[in-house]
Amino acid sequence: MTIIHRYISSLFFKYFGIVLLMVIVIYLSIDIFGRLDNLMEAQLTPFEMVLFFGYKVPLIISQVTPAAVLLGVLGVFGIMNKNNEIIALKSAGVSLQYLMVPVLVIGLLLSAALFVFSEGLVPITTTCSHELEAKPSEGHAVITSKEENIWLKQHRAITHIQYFNPSESVIHGVTTLFFDADFNLIRRIDAKRGIYRNSRWILFSAMVQDLRRSGEASGTVFIKEKRAELAFSPEDLKKVSKSAEEMSFSRLQRYVSKVEREGYDATRYRVDLYAKTAFPVICLIMGLLGAAISLRGKTREGMAVSFAYGIVTAFVYWSLYSFCLSLGYGGVLPPFLAAWIVNLVFFCAAGLMVFNLE
Repeated sequence: MTIIHRYISSLFFKYFGIVLLMVIVIYLSIDIFGRLDNLMEAQLTPFEMVLFFGYKVPLIISQVTPAAVLLGVLGVFGIMNKNNEIIALKSAGVSLQYLMVPVLVIGLLLSAALFVFSEGLVPITTTCSHELEAKPSEGHAVITSKEENIWLKQHRAITHIQYFNPSESVIHGVTTLFFDADFNLIRRIDAKRGIYRNSRWILFSAMVQDLRRSGEASGTVFIKEKRAELAFSPEDLKKVSKSAEEMSFSRLQRYVSKVEREGYDATRYRVDLYAKTAFPVICLIMGLLGAAISLRGKTREGMAVSFAYGIVTAFVYWSLYSFCLSLGYGGVLPPFLAAWIVNLVFFCAAGLMVFNLE
C-alpha cells in the first residue's frame, strides 16, 4: 500500500468511526424516547431496559454502517479538496481513479464484514431484545416461539399456531386446547387459518370437539367460519414471530423452504432472504458514490455542496430501496429483483460517475 493510500485509509477510518458513533448515539436517543413507555408497560427493570438497548446496538450498527461509509468518504475527500491536496496530487500526475483504490478496497472489506457481522452477532442480540420486549406482564398471555411455531398459554387454555403471516395478519394451523380447574382437557378447536377482524379472530374450516372428563369425545362439529375469543392480537404475535433479523442467511433459507413446502406464503421472507445479500453491498456503493461526488468539487465551497449531494443521494437510495422491498412484499416485483434492483442501478450510476471523473 502506497503512502497516499495509507493516508486516505487512515483519514477514512477516523471520520467513519466518528460518524458511526454519532449516528448510534442519535439513533439510541430517539429509540429510547419512542420505546420507554412500552418497556415500562412490560414491567422491565432498569437493568433490563439497559440490556434491551444494549442488545439493540449491533442491529443499529448493521443498519447505519452504509451511511457512515458515505459520510466518511465525503469527509475525507472533502477535507483534501478544501486543503487543495487533490489539486496538488493531480498536478503531480496522480489520477482521481487512483485515489479511489482504497475506497474500493475498504468498501469491499466492509461489505464482507457487515455480512459476517449481520449473520453472526445481530441475530443473537436481536432475539434477546425481542424476548425482553415481549416479556409478559400480569394478566397477559404468555407467548413463546421457535421458528415458525408459536405457543400461547392463557387462563385455562393453550394455543398453538403453525405459521403467522405478519404482512396480512393471518394465522395458519391453529389449535386451541381448553382445560377445567383441575387441568382436564374439556374442549379443542382446530382451524385451517384465522384472520383478525374488528378486534376479534375469525377462524375458518374449524373443527370443534367437546370432551368429557374421561377424555372421550362427546361431540365433534365442523364449522366453516367461527368467531374465537383468543387473548392475543397480531401485534402480540409480531413481537415473538421470527423476523429476518433474528435468523442467519442459512437458517432463513431453510425456514423459507420449509414454509413453502407446507403450502404457506413465504414471499415476505424470501424478499428478506435476498435482502440479506443485497444490503451489505450498499457499503461499497455508498463509498463509490461518496468519492465520485466529493472528487468533483473544484473549490472550498465544494465540501458543503458535496455533503448536500451525498445526503440527498442517500435519502433517494433508501427511499427507493424501501419502496422496492415493499413492492416485493406485495408480490408486485419478484423477490430477487425487489432486493437487488436499486443496488444494480446505483452501482451502474456510481461506475459511470467514477469513469467520467477526469
